[in-house]
Amino acid sequence: MLIPARYNGPPGTGNGGWCAGVFAQAAGVPRAQVTLRVPPPLEVELDLRDDGVWAGGTLVASVESAGSFPDVGVAPVPHAEAVTAAKGFPGFTRHPFPGCFVCGPDHPDGLRIFPGVLPDGRTAAPWTVPDEVTAPAVWAALDCPGGWAAIAGGRPYVLGRITAAIDALPEPGAECVVVGAATGISGRKATVESAVHGPDGRRLAAARATWIAVG
Repeated sequence: MLIPARYNGPPGTGNGGWCAGVFAQAAGVPRAQVTLRVPPPLEVELDLRDDGVWAGGTLVASVESAGSFPDVGVAPVPHAEAVTAAKGFPGFTRHPFPGCFVCGPDHPDGLRIFPGVLPDGRTAAPWTVPDEVTAPAVWAALDCPGGWAAIAGGRPYVLGRITAAIDALPEPGAECVVVGAATGISGRKATVESAVHGPDGRRLAAARATWIAVG
């Protein structure tokens, strides 16, 4: 198992959501909790063992079954509202990781999900689903919109743990909406929720995550 350099988050490391999706898929756990122990390395051979994902002698992530996944309370918004919110994406003017595969304006080949802040404090962004739809792509889409609900407060965060479930993969080319919300911030930790909704408003995937402030 290897994370190609394309799927970066912070410089030199993998995007947390994408990597978590790859690890969950490799472990054969459809509803999984992935805890990142160190920033996932890029272009490095990784091994899946009983107790997690390893890079040589370093534990990169632990993967556990999430069992039954409770409802995530991030309601959908109309696509047009998400488009309007994305125009005000804070990362266009100040971004801790502008080359991020998911939300980086400077990434030449990323998902280009730019979550703007709604009047109620949630985030929302449109997402045009790529031609090749994979579970890791959906995990990645769930990642940054939740994080920006905390990052929008001005302090940079990185993913520490994410629990996600995919009800159905979106169709290639579908115009989806991703929404996120911060549910609690205490010290350096922020807890967030996120969801991907299809063009008809149906929830396709959801996540809960813990983000850790850096810097």
